[in-house]
Amino acid sequence: MKTSSRYQAHKPNAQGLISYSAEEHSVWQTLFSPQQAQAKQYCSQVFNNGLARLALDPARIPQCAEVSQHLQQATGWSVTPVPALIGFDRFYQLLSSRIFPAASFIRSREELEYLQEPDIFHEIFGHTPLLANPDIAEFSHHIGVLGSQARPEDHVWLARLYWFTVEFGLIRENGQIKALGAGLASSASELPYAIESPQARRQPFDLLDVLRTPYRIDIHQPLYFVLEGLDQLLELTRTDVLGAIHHARALGLHAPLFAPKTALN
Repeated sequence: MKTSSRYQAHKPNAQGLISYSAEEHSVWQTLFSPQQAQAKQYCSQVFNNGLARLALDPARIPQCAEVSQHLQQATGWSVTPVPALIGFDRFYQLLSSRIFPAASFIRSREELEYLQEPDIFHEIFGHTPLLANPDIAEFSHHIGVLGSQARPEDHVWLARLYWFTVEFGLIRENGQIKALGAGLASSASELPYAIESPQARRQPFDLLDVLRTPYRIDIHQPLYFVLEGLDQLLELTRTDVLGAIHHARALGLHAPLFAPKTALN
């Protein structure tokens, strides 16, 4: 997980509020409506139902407290701004407390289509609609609990499960493959690519395969895993995931489907 950023995070005031500039609100507005339209076409009903429930303002960056009010009513979750990218320990601890950490900056206009690190648009537009769903909220909480119990050397292996489900997972709905993950929902370029591109590989979700699949954060994913439904995701909360991680470590990683680079996970 990256823990350094070239962006400057905003710090909330004594009331927990962040003051964004007119330009930052304008970037949010530029991103929101086109991505909402893409989401209606490519994203799962799970995501679109959550987005509707949150009733986000398309013209301004919402405060975390506003989003938390909706999430508390739906699933008991809340959102908190974080000053910078955080490490695994802090990330898993927050999820285990049903708190989602939201980066407080928004991307520049030079990186509208794809950003290598999470910004407030990714966090709020991409993640919080999913956390309005009880099954995904429970799965995310379970990931946090597992991460808090896991050995430090297992954190990156558990992160792959989160990556290929909550971040870049696909799901089958009414016989069609739809995007589930927040990384897809918030990316103008990767969302249609994941669903339509003949270059992308899509294969059935398998826990061991997911744990053994390396990924890169700076490219469109060459491989996506397809859940058959949220029941399959929820079943993972009753599965010995940490035991599966130990098995996956013994088997080793699959060969990557991308060119080598230093920033691998």
